[in-house]
Amino acid sequence: MKLLEQTQLGRLSLKNRMVMSAMTRNRADENGVVHDMTVTYYKQRATAGLIITEAINISEGAIGSPLTPGIYTQAQIDAWKKVTKAVHQADGKIVAQLWHTGRIGHSVDRKGVVPVAPSAIAIRGAQHFTSQGLKDYEVPRALDLSEIKEIINDYGKAASNAMEAGFDGVEVHAANGYLPHQFLSDSANHRKDEYGGSIENRCQFVLDVMKEVVHTIGRDRVGIKISPLHPYGNMVFDDPKATFMYLLNELNTLDFAFVEIMKKNPMFPLLDHYPQEDEIELWGSLIKTKLIANTSYTKENAEMELKKGIADLISFGSMFLANPDLPKRFRLDAELNHPDQNTFFGGNEKGYIDYPTL
Repeated sequence: MKLLEQTQLGRLSLKNRMVMSAMTRNRADENGVVHDMTVTYYKQRATAGLIITEAINISEGAIGSPLTPGIYTQAQIDAWKKVTKAVHQADGKIVAQLWHTGRIGHSVDRKGVVPVAPSAIAIRGAQHFTSQGLKDYEVPRALDLSEIKEIINDYGKAASNAMEAGFDGVEVHAANGYLPHQFLSDSANHRKDEYGGSIENRCQFVLDVMKEVVHTIGRDRVGIKISPLHPYGNMVFDDPKATFMYLLNELNTLDFAFVEIMKKNPMFPLLDHYPQEDEIELWGSLIKTKLIANTSYTKENAEMELKKGIADLISFGSMFLANPDLPKRFRLDAELNHPDQNTFFGGNEKGYIDYPTL
């Protein structure tokens, strides 16, 4: 089974081609510090060839949702050290997903501060999960150029902090409607300066962030996640094919460890003018580094994806959430636990570290 083959990812030797994808769990404390049960949670899932953590706020200004972890204070770094140590003791590999939520947030969880974004354009037709329940999205404050430069530096600092915390690398979260995705999108970015307008300018923020992170910790420790056709958070592209072809060609010049592509989510219908092709086949051949394919894979179609020879690894979300020993279950063709969606976001040990292993 190709899923269970060993492989190389940057400087990391992985015991299989199965990746645990990032999943927000909202179980940090009010200061963004992860608890001891988070240590258990990730250690249990060290059966994956690679763990990508839940999204981690790169700064206080990056926060969008309650009880999400950070990596910008010493207390946060020290708490993550316990996680990485436990995963390594269990013969696992783990990278930190670096997160700035941009306009996907609310001032009630940001000490009264309104979220920031490329442009002052609010998300419409949806509400945000906050500590005070669902609330309409606020109109974000448009970033000025000096603030953009500061955020790029924050990504570098967060990457450096991740190394101090013992992570094996980082993944820049440029998907799912968050700040880097907002800069890429025609619908969210109406800037007239060097970070807006043309495809080249709208891609510049992501490229600058990647350059900063690669420069800070080294190319063989860095990856990026993109979701070209995922419209969550009002992400709309006039020409997604051209945008991501340009972005990926530019990323190729940086020579880093991996790209993770999140495919179309069945919960979000494809926009009428978007390409109908499969994202892995459409963009995968452009990628010169290792490719991780993500979204709604089963054992069977994940194996088929690898056999096509475009993707190198497959990332699984809720399957790993509910099955800490997922590679073993695949190997034995064993029955899978079913994830409890009621415990996905927030709570205690239930639905977090109490899923049974074989």
